[in-house]
Amino acid sequence: MEEIAEVQDQLHFVITINNMRQQVKEIPKLLNPTAGKESCCIFRVPQTLVDVNKKAYHPQILSIGPYHHGKPHLNMIEEHKWKYLGELLDRTPPNGLNLDGYLKIIAPLETRIRDCYSEFIHFSRFDLIKMMVLDGLFILELISKAEGVEGSDPDDPIFKMVWILPFLTRDLLQLENQIPFFVLQTLFENTRVTRTGGDDQTLAKLILRFFNNVVERPDELLKRFVNHEGKHLLDLFRLSFIPQQAEEERENDIQLIPAEEERENDIQLIPSAKKLDAAGIKFKAIKGDTFLEIRFRNGVLEIPQISIDDFITGFFLNSVAFEQSHSRCSKHMTTYASFMGCLINNPSDAGFLGDRKIMENYLGTDKDLAHFFHDLWKDVGFDIKHNYLSKVFEDVNKYQRNVWHVQWAGFKYTYFNTPWSFISALAALILLLLTMIQAFFAVYPYAGGKSTAG
Repeated sequence: MEEIAEVQDQLHFVITINNMRQQVKEIPKLLNPTAGKESCCIFRVPQTLVDVNKKAYHPQILSIGPYHHGKPHLNMIEEHKWKYLGELLDRTPPNGLNLDGYLKIIAPLETRIRDCYSEFIHFSRFDLIKMMVLDGLFILELISKAEGVEGSDPDDPIFKMVWILPFLTRDLLQLENQIPFFVLQTLFENTRVTRTGGDDQTLAKLILRFFNNVVERPDELLKRFVNHEGKHLLDLFRLSFIPQQAEEERENDIQLIPAEEERENDIQLIPSAKKLDAAGIKFKAIKGDTFLEIRFRNGVLEIPQISIDDFITGFFLNSVAFEQSHSRCSKHMTTYASFMGCLINNPSDAGFLGDRKIMENYLGTDKDLAHFFHDLWKDVGFDIKHNYLSKVFEDVNKYQRNVWHVQWAGFKYTYFNTPWSFISALAALILLLLTMIQAFFAVYPYAGGKSTAG
């Protein structure tokens, strides 16, 4: 009887395991098995970040890729994609590709495309390939029309209605609204016959020139990135702000400190701008190639000037979300967000940096600006020891902890902060000198006479 009971228990166990396996198979697949690999580069933004600022991560008028495909409020531009496709095919010479040809060149990339997304893509093979072709060609046509490609519709509402293009530009830089860069590159190479401008045109060059309509930078600076290939549009644009000295570490350019060179003291976050000012640290606005080039030397914190508006805030938020999700990308934007989040602790800090021409605030009030930087690094993972500003964090803290710097700063603030305080201090000093001189001459005759008598 015991043997029969044991066999029944084993049979029950096997049946239970099989039932569990069947239930697992029936669960809808959400997380892509490649989500943790380097090939995965297009992520859903973590809900903790979405809860803070939903509009920054969800497209307003344009859907690119599968995550927001088919949403009703994005249908207007969806129709426009087919219009752009028709215009591209109309000017394609006989030796160029037709729609079927574009589908055939992207079809072999299907597995690579699916591996780029952190979520399992439920679209069929044909629907996914069609989406990549339509969205990719729309992006290429958009940047080509911005360059003035021949045959463009002079009454194109995207360029005629002033509100549309700014929204499109912001939507193109949202993390959830991306397609792989290699898809764009493949389509770009096969649409050369439809464009003028010579063979020296690169995809990166055209993309960065397109975004330069919003964030103006010198052509000489953009030339450094004409051959770059990011993971997608957001990554390419992000990489174009990485300081030049970090170029060689682009794939994994976190500036790590070797174990044998670990600093003895723990690096800590820095106080707010107003507190640093009270500790004697000066703030200087500089013009750099990129806003990331922050330096600290001889008690002066040099910070590149930056204009904060709706476009740059959306770019910051999505860049930080990308860096938080991709394990092998640099963390420059996260570091910058953390650094500025330390400096701007309240509206008075935002106003302080504005008064020193470090920040131009186009968001609204100082309170709005402080609120943005507070949200930018809220719930964000940040390694303070291993980042490109770790030396700045360390040196600023070391300087402001020096008691002599603090006392001298307090003295200057008390007596030299305003012209009136300076005049009062000067008058007090003169009065003290006169009193000392008067006392000297009052005592000198007595001391001199006593000496003579001796």
